[in-house]
Amino acid sequence: MTRIATIVEGHGEVEAVPILLRRIVESVSPETALEIPRPIRIPRNRVVRAGELERAIGLAAARAGEDGCILVLLDADDDCPAYLAPRLLKRAVEARPDRAIRAVLAKMEYEAWFLAAATSLAGRAGIDESVESPEDAEGIRNAKGWLTATMPPGQSYRETIHQASFSAIFDLDAARSAPSFDKLWRDVSSLIHPP
Repeated sequence: MTRIATIVEGHGEVEAVPILLRRIVESVSPETALEIPRPIRIPRNRVVRAGELERAIGLAAARAGEDGCILVLLDADDDCPAYLAPRLLKRAVEARPDRAIRAVLAKMEYEAWFLAAATSLAGRAGIDESVESPEDAEGIRNAKGWLTATMPPGQSYRETIHQASFSAIFDLDAARSAPSFDKLWRDVSSLIHPP
């Protein structure tokens, strides 16, 4: 049994991240039994502060159990994921060097991964049937707004309504064209198959 405790920032991720991780693990290692305790939600502006991440890592370690691992998954917003993620990972590992820990920051936001695989969402949950993935999905600053623009007038993308359902159906292989999603894929793979 592999147990992955997660730290996320948004209400939508609390429901969506376990769905997404189960799908990735099923693709990478279908024989792996996976347990994901309820994610720990801490707003991004708090979790990046000194002491807050370390406190959250301690809580995640307790939820993961003795042999479990930890995944920190946040939106990069305007920060560079390649710059901030290693710094957060360093702090997390210093707080709990006895645990396998990974830190992934979705470039801009989690929803950029849906944009990378938008074609697979066409015709579902109000998304226009003719929608196509944008060229640079992770370069769009307001992915939620982009998704809303593909819906009929009066409807809008809502994280707490759509994030989990989209996480259950979007094309994972197509989403790997987004470098931050591909990093998530590789990091989850390394947690379930440590070197």
